[in-house]
Amino acid sequence: MPNNATRLPHDYLRHDKKFPHVWCPGCGNGIVLGSLIRAIDNIGLEKDEIVMASGIGCSGRLPVYVDFNTLHTTHGRALTFATGIKLAKPSLKVIAVMGDGDATAIGGNHFIHAARRNLDLTAIIINNQIFGMTGGQYSPTTPYGCKASTALYGNIEHAFSIAELAVTAGASYVARSSVFHAKLLDKIIAQGIQRRGFSVIVAMSNCHVQYGRRNQMGSPVIMMEWLRDHAVRIEKAGDLPAKDLQDKFTIGVLADVDKPDYIEEYQKIRERAKEG
Repeated sequence: MPNNATRLPHDYLRHDKKFPHVWCPGCGNGIVLGSLIRAIDNIGLEKDEIVMASGIGCSGRLPVYVDFNTLHTTHGRALTFATGIKLAKPSLKVIAVMGDGDATAIGGNHFIHAARRNLDLTAIIINNQIFGMTGGQYSPTTPYGCKASTALYGNIEHAFSIAELAVTAGASYVARSSVFHAKLLDKIIAQGIQRRGFSVIVAMSNCHVQYGRRNQMGSPVIMMEWLRDHAVRIEKAGDLPAKDLQDKFTIGVLADVDKPDYIEEYQKIRERAKEG
């Protein structure tokens, strides 16, 4: 008989309909999927309490594989669909899964305004620093000088940090981990789902096919070891000089604040309208 750890994914996946999956062997998306399932199971949510939306790209396939209420939407528009669902059914836990390009290039304005409004949603953004499924174009997080299908001689644009952008734009909860640090990823996804307001979870991941090959970064294992070696716990980062943080990224909770969320304020407006 399989143990509970073996049974857990089976209980939450559309295993008899949607597999085998389309992700490349070694892709970090499967680790994010595992973390999401474990987080939801640890919280104790029922499947029908969850709605998951995604846009287009490799990450966009993730909701297809889980046995929740799901929407596979258009490129960059996962948060717009998620917003409509939450406004219509505030009792549901709404999760939007996106890639770095999907969330912050095509969907960039939707992302910053969802954070500004502090909508009661959870945004999980898988950052592999490239547009993977659509052909390997550079994204807003592709590092300066790195190659992509649209930057054959090196990217001349400077990348921004999604997590720090979310903090600045006003999200209530912002945290970052990587697919190497799966236990931390489990934890922050669970915290984000339970947190009132707009929660942003950034999962640093590897794309060894579109990004790694062009930039000679090696196998999936080597790229995951790179994530391990370049991650710094947020608690430790404050004690390090700036030179020691070059080419590094912090992991942990970047923001966790109490503030009115859009759904609560919207419900107050509805009540006032009924009375008037």
